[in-house]
Amino acid sequence: MKKPGIVRITAILLLMSLLLCSCASAESSSTEGDPDSPIRIGVTFDSLVIERWERDRDVFVSTARELGAEVNVQNANGDVATQISQIEYFIEKKMQAIVIVATDCDALSAEVAKARRAGIKVISYDRLINKAGTDLYISFDNEEVGRLMAESIVSLGKEGDEVLMVNGPLTDSNVPSVMEGFEKGLEGSGIGIAQTYHCDNWRPEYAFDYVSAYLAENPDNYPEAIMCGNDSIAGQAIKALSERKLAGRITVTGQDADIEACQRIVEGTQYMTVYKPVEKLAQRAAELTVQLVRTGNPVAEGEEYGSISDGAFSVPYVSLEPVKVTADNMDEVIIGNFHQRSEVYLNVE
Repeated sequence: MKKPGIVRITAILLLMSLLLCSCASAESSSTEGDPDSPIRIGVTFDSLVIERWERDRDVFVSTARELGAEVNVQNANGDVATQISQIEYFIEKKMQAIVIVATDCDALSAEVAKARRAGIKVISYDRLINKAGTDLYISFDNEEVGRLMAESIVSLGKEGDEVLMVNGPLTDSNVPSVMEGFEKGLEGSGIGIAQTYHCDNWRPEYAFDYVSAYLAENPDNYPEAIMCGNDSIAGQAIKALSERKLAGRITVTGQDADIEACQRIVEGTQYMTVYKPVEKLAQRAAELTVQLVRTGNPVAEGEEYGSISDGAFSVPYVSLEPVKVTADNMDEVIIGNFHQRSEVYLNVE
């Protein structure tokens, strides 16, 4: 038989233990819901080799920090296995949001599902991750990017001519959208597509090989234009043209408004590029990521957003409009907004 004193002591100890657990639980809950506590965001980039991704990174990080977030940036260097391990690392570190510039848009659905089961918000940045049901997709209107390229070629009156398409990899979900927009833009113009190529992992050196081979095989039937998936690819296509003294004679289009592309445009070897104001995209993405973590909503109350199918789910979609840039509107669109005049006109003034 237990003594009354021992029973009382046991009861007191049990009560104190319950109170301590309750306080610890309340403290944990309070910290988790504290709007002033830093939001933890993980960002994994496909690669930082292309000039524009460095701009995206810098603006996203600075904006997120201004909004009270901590950002961990990882670079997958174009390797999908590396990117998968980075996403798993972010899950282990209990990030509250993961922003992904996908290396392979078809290979990350399992990792996205795992992150979402852990209560982590996942954002498809610039490229839509397929069949994953991410919490948000933010990008530019990629079909419009392709249409602007086609519009530029059609405007030069090249009816009856043919163009080459040198695209990025189909593992990038934006590539089919850009191609679709380009093909739609050519409809009814009388312009045909002679050949379509894809540069694996966005490696621009493949464009040099493709264009060089095509020119060698068709010495009497050069294309009138080359549609390039981005400005790095355009640069290699122009290099191949230069070896045959065709640079400036064959219309070349690109996208991203890289500094070298803008220089080529004012020099006359590249006809146009598509400017995508990445600062606006990165800033908006940072704002929406913080918004998602704090409220669970993709945009602020009263704001509208669209939706897009990732092949299995309907995903909230915020899109920004791209802008066509040629020598005629270079000063208006690019100078002072994206590049400095001294840089763009370096070789012509």
